[in-house]
Amino acid sequence: MANRFIYGYRTITRLLKKVYNLVVNRKKVYRIMKEKGCLCRARPKKGPKLGKPYHVTDNKLDRDFQADKPMEKLVIDITYLYFGNCRLYLSSIMDLYNREIVAYTISECQDTNFVPST
Repeated sequence: MANRFIYGYRTITRLLKKVYNLVVNRKKVYRIMKEKGCLCRARPKKGPKLGKPYHVTDNKLDRDFQADKPMEKLVIDITYLYFGNCRLYLSSIMDLYNREIVAYTISECQDTNFVPST
């Protein structure tokens, strides 16, 4: 068996439908492959390597997300956006008075080898 541990039950199910026009339930294919010992080895999912936070501040809002006047309470969020091998950072500042974004910035494209699964 030259291709041992390469194809999983999902791939085999798709190939059966594509090549032989045979529709088989994935669970049945999984059960047969398990009995024959032909299941592929599961690879661990690779995620972004997150480091330790540089600085953590105290909880000043204490889950009170209401503000009585503009620019009294501001919150910041950083989001990673992936486009193929390109990763962007979106940083935004929101005023809790009226939930309006008062400022934002988008970073330049940074090449990465990580492509998130969908």
